[in-house]
Amino acid sequence: MTPGIMFLSLFFVGISMLVSYILKSKFRAYSEIPTSSGLTGKQIAEKMLLDNQIRDVQVLMADGFLSDHYNPANKTVNLSPDVYNGANVAAAAVAAHECGHAVQHKVAYPWLGLRSRLVPAVQVSANLVQWVLLGGILLINVFPQLLLGGIILFAVTTLFAVITLPVEFDASRRALAWLDNARVMRPQEHDKAKNALWWAAMTYVVAAVASLATLFQYILIYMGARNRNN
Repeated sequence: MTPGIMFLSLFFVGISMLVSYILKSKFRAYSEIPTSSGLTGKQIAEKMLLDNQIRDVQVLMADGFLSDHYNPANKTVNLSPDVYNGANVAAAAVAAHECGHAVQHKVAYPWLGLRSRLVPAVQVSANLVQWVLLGGILLINVFPQLLLGGIILFAVTTLFAVITLPVEFDASRRALAWLDNARVMRPQEHDKAKNALWWAAMTYVVAAVASLATLFQYILIYMGARNRNN
């Protein structure tokens, strides 16, 4: 790893840790604020699914803290214990957001479909990319094509990170719109839910920007090596 890439990586690790710390702080703070409806995250999820005429998606409890996700493969909304059982602003926001992905699936939201189709390629790339890039850097002066292969693999993961952004922002938009229309929380609670989802989205923004910046660095290294060899 070159000094430039190492510095870039450390910089974005620091930013990511800061955003993650703020997100967890927000979640803990908003977990102390009960919703006026008294509904748990599980009940919020089930109500949002029914309101959107989605009856083939299960709401399950998953292990871990902030491990919440929607699985389009088996059509399940998986909520962490704090969200599944919580009757508070944070739980309502997260549960509604994950159901936002289920709504995207139902209406065939194009960005979600594209991200899902990229998953197999990303899984392959994630297993190979660090080793190919490392070999490419070590052999840059004798075999620059190896670095080019690493760049292509890294570009796949970068594309996935970028495509994730509209998927996450749209899911939050759908969640907040439903929370407002369903009247399961007061306006001040709604504002806090919006703030929590904004910070959650920032984790994806940081990841995408970091990936783009790192990809650009590798491209510059490859172009410099190619120019030296010509």
